[in-house]
Amino acid sequence: MNAKPLIGIPMGDPAGIGPEIVVKTVAAKEAHQYGRMIIVGDKRILEDAAKFSNVDIDINPIGDVNEAIYQDGTLNLIQCGELDYQAFKPGAIQGQCGKAAYEYIKVATELTLANQFDVLATTPINKESLKAGKVNYIGHTEILADLTGADDPLTMFQVKELRVFFLTRHLSLVKAIQTLTPERVCDYAIRCAEALHKLGIKDPKMAVAGINPHCGEHGLFGHEDDDVLLPGIEMAQKAGVNVVGPKPADSVFHFALLGAYDAVLSPYHDQGHIATKMVDFHRTISITNGMPILRTSVDHGTANDIAGKGIANAVSLIEAVRLAALYAPYFKK
Repeated sequence: MNAKPLIGIPMGDPAGIGPEIVVKTVAAKEAHQYGRMIIVGDKRILEDAAKFSNVDIDINPIGDVNEAIYQDGTLNLIQCGELDYQAFKPGAIQGQCGKAAYEYIKVATELTLANQFDVLATTPINKESLKAGKVNYIGHTEILADLTGADDPLTMFQVKELRVFFLTRHLSLVKAIQTLTPERVCDYAIRCAEALHKLGIKDPKMAVAGINPHCGEHGLFGHEDDDVLLPGIEMAQKAGVNVVGPKPADSVFHFALLGAYDAVLSPYHDQGHIATKMVDFHRTISITNGMPILRTSVDHGTANDIAGKGIANAVSLIEAVRLAALYAPYFKK
């Protein structure tokens, strides 16, 4: 039997919208068309989320993945993480929620490393809750890198057919540009090409987005494109990577969306984030490459201001499930 990929989904911060979008996703027939799902989280929190969201779902607690029941209306749950329900408050920053969210990720990651899950699809966690719970990580990527022993995982965004990698992540714009070197550009181009191969994309063609307006116009608006990006691109080309650029950032993402490139390498955080989220905010999905496991994720936060109200949109998690199922068979090869 050619079973659909088994997707492990850690519940996210219990006080955020993670539990709500989880129950809505499991209740959505669309999500079941893509893959099988097992949630790692808290039964009582998920039951409450189903109630205030008016979602009719049965929770099936399991101790082993082989006990899961894959049918409409059933949520398979691996229970972990301890919560003091008396002190719990939806929408509030709480150390216990940060600790629990970390535990969900840890258990789900270990099961994926053990080939119990084929792929991970993660839900939002809260940096402040992690800090309050003395969980010393800034976010998912850092947690997963440590748990899997990966060195500098690659973040890729995908929306429709547009894929964007990032040369830098959470740095100020000035510092991000200062950290760029031709060697870094070359290294990332090579690694991004390898990541695309691992996702089943044959002979990927990439473009590097420029830093300055019009890629600096040969020094009129800055020298970084000519002095940093171009030498790195040329080094990668000599290494056999099909990469071009730098290309003006005001057009390269548009052409990639139309199919001219399989991916764009963005020099800094907001450049690529804006480009993808303007295409479709809710369906922009984060995919972490460069690890021994594959992980997709919603690209939004815990939205504590609407937590517990039943109005959160689950479309992003459904899309994360779709891409997890799409890429999982290629990634395992």
